[in-house]
Amino acid sequence: MKKAFTEIFALAMVLSLSGTTILAQKKTPAAQKTVKPIVFAVLNDGSTLEPIAYINKTKFEQPVDGGAAQNLLAPFHRDYYKKGTVYTLIFGGSTAGTATVKSADSKSECGKNLATSTTKATKTPLKGLVMALATNAPVKSKTSFRRKPTSAEKEEADGLARAEFAKQKLSPKALRFQNLTALDLENDGRPELVGSYWVEIDKLTRGLLFFIAGKGNNGKYSIGYSEYRSIDQENVMSGEIKAVDDGIYNELLLDVFDTDSDGTSEVFTYVQSFEGAGFNIYRRNGSKWMKAFEGSNYHCGY
Repeated sequence: MKKAFTEIFALAMVLSLSGTTILAQKKTPAAQKTVKPIVFAVLNDGSTLEPIAYINKTKFEQPVDGGAAQNLLAPFHRDYYKKGTVYTLIFGGSTAGTATVKSADSKSECGKNLATSTTKATKTPLKGLVMALATNAPVKSKTSFRRKPTSAEKEEADGLARAEFAKQKLSPKALRFQNLTALDLENDGRPELVGSYWVEIDKLTRGLLFFIAGKGNNGKYSIGYSEYRSIDQENVMSGEIKAVDDGIYNELLLDVFDTDSDGTSEVFTYVQSFEGAGFNIYRRNGSKWMKAFEGSNYHCGY
């Protein structure tokens, strides 16, 4: 009887130790990696995603550049460019469809930090200079509208542009623009105007103007931010000033997005060049606007 009890006790100990071993061998599930919130430019009629900036609370941070080494590009591709990854499309500051990653290649010759995408827009189709944003961040705010300016708004915007060019001692006979858009950036029903104008200084030189203008209590628009640049044919990589007329080097509206949920959308812009792209983000500061971020992404395009 004593021998039988000893054998039973020994067997119980073996089973107990075996169970402990099995439990010890079970792997703790790996914590799922959380990627940073990011904003992309949606370009080329919705077929291309290009990174603008990470969102870090109220700040913006530069993502990896297309000219970086593979040990930096490869992790970015794993995190953000996996085939089938779906991002929220933003148009007019609110959700407007999806942008889905089709493909990306960190070792490609001319697009190491770009992705091809399939875009489904529920609002205005993306085409030409009508561009948008995409993000994995929550989109809480809703800008009331993004539309073409009325005739009265266009006339007032032209007057503001002429005044800005006059500060550069320019009195152009013909005033041209790449785009001019009316948006409700503060959800108050009062439109702001974002414009990209250009003038011919001479046959080989252009004057470029970007501005954000808001309507005051008096019902008139005034400039909240403006930036003027001039460029001549000698400094155009293609050697043709017409490239500037077609939009190269002009600062253009992408869209707006209230990234910090303060009730006022930030303005995102795009500057196309021959070897990459520049991106700016503007944030309201009192009655004026300030540049909150300036970044770029290298890729060959010429």
